[in-house]
Amino acid sequence: MGIIENGLTGSLAARAALSATSQNIANVMTEGYTRQGVVLASVQPLQSGAISAGSGVKVSSLMRFSDDYKNLQMWQAASELGYRETAKPYLDQLEQVMGDDTSGINNGLDTFFSALNAASVEPSSVPLRAQVLTAADALAQRVNNLTSVLANQRAAVQQQRTSLVSQINSTSANIAELNKRIAEAQAAGINASGLMDARDQAIDTLAGMVSIQVVNHPDGSRNVSLKTGQPLVLGSAASTMTVTSTMAGTQELSLQFVNETFAVRDDSLGGELGGLASFEYDTLLPLRDSIADIASEITTLMNNQLTSGYTLSGTAGSALFVFDASSSTSMLSIDSAVLPQDLGFSSDPTKPGNSDNLLAMIALKDQPITVTSLGSVRIGDANTQLIGRLGMQSQQNQASLDTAQTVRNQAEESWKSTSGVNQDEEAVNLIQFQQMYQANMKVITVANELFDSTLAMMG
Repeated sequence: MGIIENGLTGSLAARAALSATSQNIANVMTEGYTRQGVVLASVQPLQSGAISAGSGVKVSSLMRFSDDYKNLQMWQAASELGYRETAKPYLDQLEQVMGDDTSGINNGLDTFFSALNAASVEPSSVPLRAQVLTAADALAQRVNNLTSVLANQRAAVQQQRTSLVSQINSTSANIAELNKRIAEAQAAGINASGLMDARDQAIDTLAGMVSIQVVNHPDGSRNVSLKTGQPLVLGSAASTMTVTSTMAGTQELSLQFVNETFAVRDDSLGGELGGLASFEYDTLLPLRDSIADIASEITTLMNNQLTSGYTLSGTAGSALFVFDASSSTSMLSIDSAVLPQDLGFSSDPTKPGNSDNLLAMIALKDQPITVTSLGSVRIGDANTQLIGRLGMQSQQNQASLDTAQTVRNQAEESWKSTSGVNQDEEAVNLIQFQQMYQANMKVITVANELFDSTLAMMG
C-alpha cells in the first residue's frame, strides 16, 4: 500500500501544481497579477525501518512570487512620476502664453514705447497722442490677459487638488476593506493572492497621488501612511483627508483618523498632490507677484512722469495708468477720463509742443525696477527674464520627468522579472507537472499490478 500512497500523493501534488500553472497562464495578460507556484516537501516515512523510503510528497504551501523591495521601488517611482507629470501641462501653457511674440507683455511694452517715440516727433499732435492711449490700453490688456491665465491656472490647481483628495480617500478606504478581507481569508486558510494583487494595485495608485510608507503585518494586512508619518490606513480603518479654503484664497489640508486630526504640509507630500503644491507655491504665485510688480512699477513711474509734465492747455498732466493688485482680471488699466490732450508731454506750461517730459518717459524703458523674483532689472528686460526663468523651470521639470519615467519603467520591468507571468516558463512547468502526474499514475498502476499478482500467487 505504501507505493500506492506515494503515487497518490505525487499525483495530487502534480495536480495542485498544474492548477497553479493554469491560473498563471490564464492571467498572463491580467494587469497587476502576481504569479503563483507550489512549494513541495517530502513526507517522512510513517513506518520505522532502514528500508522505508518515505511516505510521498505534500504541497506545504502555495507561493506568491512577490518581492516587497521591488514593490517599494514601484511605489516610489510612481510618486516621483506623479510629482513631475502634474506640473507639465501648466508649465507648457505658461511658456506658450508668455512667449507669444504678438500677445505677450514684451510686445505690449515695445508698442507703447514706439507710440511714445512717434509722438515725440510732433508732441502737439492729437492723433499721435491718441495712439499712445491706444498702446497703453493694449499693454494693460496684455498684462490682464496674463494675470487671468495665472488666476485660471490657480483655480484649476485648487480644483485638481480637491479632486485628488477625494480619490485619495476613496483609494484608502478600498485598501482598508481589502486588508480586512485578506486577514479574514488567511485566518480561514483561503488563498488571498487575488485580493493581495488588488491591494497592491490600489497602493500603487495611491503612491502616484501622494508619497507613502507601507508596513506589513503578520495577519496579511498593510498599514499605509504619508511619508511624514500621518496614517492613511491602519488595518481595516482608513483616514479622511479634507481640503479647507482660507480667506486668503489658499487651501489647507488636514487628515482625520478616528478622533485625531493631523495637519498636512503641502511641501512634503510628493506624488501628484505634492506636484500641485510645488507648482502653485514655487512657480505660479511668485510669477503672479512678479507680474504685479512690473505693472505696479510701470504705473508708478509713468504716472509720476506724466503728472510732472504739462498738457496742451498748460495744466498739470493727468495720471494715466490704474493699478489694482487685488484684481485678477483688471490688474492694470488706463483712466478712461484721460483724453489725448491731457497727457503731460511738455516740461513747460507755456510750450505745448515741448517734448522734454515725453523724452523722459521714453527713457524710463531703461529705468531699473524691483521685481520680487528677479531683484533690480530694467523695465524692458523684466518680462524677458521672467520668460527665461520659466523656461528653465520647465526644462528642469521635463528632464526630471524623463528620468522619473525611465526609473518607473525599470521598476516595472524589475517587478515583472519576479512577479510577472513568463509564458515560456509556464509552458515548461505545464509539461513537467503533466509528466509528473502521468508518472505517479503509472506508479499506482504498477502497484496495483503487483498487488494483483501477489493475491494470485496466494491462491
